[in-house]
Amino acid sequence: MFTGIIEETGSIRSIMRGKQSVTITILADIILEDLHLGDSVAVNGICLTVTEILGRTFTAYVMHETLTRCEPSKPVIGRLVNLERAMPANGRFGGHIVSGHIDGTGQIVDMVKDEKAIWYTIKTGSKIMKYVVEKGSIAIDGISLTIAKANQDSFCVSVIPHTAKNTSLSYKMVGDMVNLENDILGKYIEQLLKNKSKQDTGSNITKDFLNKFGY
Repeated sequence: MFTGIIEETGSIRSIMRGKQSVTITILADIILEDLHLGDSVAVNGICLTVTEILGRTFTAYVMHETLTRCEPSKPVIGRLVNLERAMPANGRFGGHIVSGHIDGTGQIVDMVKDEKAIWYTIKTGSKIMKYVVEKGSIAIDGISLTIAKANQDSFCVSVIPHTAKNTSLSYKMVGDMVNLENDILGKYIEQLLKNKSKQDTGSNITKDFLNKFGY
């Protein structure tokens, strides 16, 4: 589990491609202070397991399922990536609950400066937009951000200079793709309501039935 508060940006140092998977090695600094084999690290919002640590680098395996949902599907050597270690039980909860399980991708279609802040407009599909709520939370490349505006097929976030400078947003441009993870709360509520609806449909107890027997 993560919070969406990026600890540092690392860079992809090597890529080993399989038929439908990728093993990547990432150069890092801060997160290596107490990183161990088997630990979880969010890389651009993707929860990956550390399989090797060597010097100032760590290696992780990216399976086919992950590649089909995330951007980039073809990692590039030298690309900066956002890094966050799993949240400790006694740590501060500065962002929102981020699972590291990407729901889909979006495209940056507009970037506008607003004094020191920058407005990013992200276009995405209905699968993502149905959980997008103004003033709600969303993770963009693993960064916990607040949705400022929402339209039918896009939403906007306003990013402070510190966040832009210290994350991969510093090099993003219009047309670039980003990983998106919706707030997990909305997804759970939707599933609970679906289950309740199924249970109600299968019940023989109706209002007329209760009235008939004096209830």
